[in-house]
Amino acid sequence: MQQPFSSLRVEDLTTTNEAMARCLRLAALAAKSDVPVVLLGETGTGKTLLAHAIHNSSERAAQPFVSFNASAMSDTLLESQLFGHERGAFTGAQQAVKGKFELANDGTLFLDEISEMSPLAQVKILRVLEYGEFERLGSERMLKCDTRIICATNCSLRGRVAQDKFREDLYHRLNGLTLLIPPLRERLEELPALIAAELKAAAVREGKAITAIHPQAMERLTVYPWPGNLRELSHTVRTMTLFCDGPVILPEHVVFPPDLTGVPSSRHGAEHNGNLPSNNNDKAAKDDFTLASAVGRHVSLVYQQTARNQRQAAKLLGISRATLARHLRKLA
Repeated sequence: MQQPFSSLRVEDLTTTNEAMARCLRLAALAAKSDVPVVLLGETGTGKTLLAHAIHNSSERAAQPFVSFNASAMSDTLLESQLFGHERGAFTGAQQAVKGKFELANDGTLFLDEISEMSPLAQVKILRVLEYGEFERLGSERMLKCDTRIICATNCSLRGRVAQDKFREDLYHRLNGLTLLIPPLRERLEELPALIAAELKAAAVREGKAITAIHPQAMERLTVYPWPGNLRELSHTVRTMTLFCDGPVILPEHVVFPPDLTGVPSSRHGAEHNGNLPSNNNDKAAKDDFTLASAVGRHVSLVYQQTARNQRQAAKLLGISRATLARHLRKLA
């Protein structure tokens, strides 16, 4: 996950989660064609990363990848950003400027937060998709473009259509293939590998020689619901790396924003209470710091607390019963 977006390909992404594996299989198929793609997922799930990977795995990889956030912008500015403008098209337009469609010609245009785009912008984009042409703001000359479209949204475009907030004809033009990216709380089995990768990268960035995570610190990380998904995970790991002054991440180094979770603080693990190691050089070094082991202990704990009710335990853990069964088999 640490590879730069500029070179990341779909085949570089790996997962042990069934839903994410299905998403990556579809992404690999999408990369082989020019079909429009809608990436649907919560904030921070990696939609931008996956868009880059699809582009880099396609025949357009050598051409530009241009990203554009479609929300919170006036119609005039949005039109100028997407289609460019000529000198004198509006006050302050001192020279002609190319728009995103023109810059992405022969490449890929990534439209983020497409569901928030204004009605006027939706009409303009529909025209480009239908006829493959557009004109700069302040110009009457039509320009041709051959651009692959990938969109991202954190809400259902079909739902926005039903609410009369998104054009149905544009929806059908964009919705060649929808890829649903599952949130991190539904990918519990991936947490050890993701945390390890983020920790390794953060330690290098901060010049820290961190070699392990205390089991209780790992438990705090695995019971947290991660409302900000991968983006929040990356920030949290970097923060705890900054706090750590030795080779082991301790529970007190793991800090979450309590106002964002909506989950009682007891679920986030106990605070430092005097029974935990006071530094990185004593009993902590003798504990089992295996990330997979910490996840296994947490799964076992929840399973026991639900009186071995697999359905209830799976629901509390935010995983499927099949995934829970796999964990339990490993613990047997």
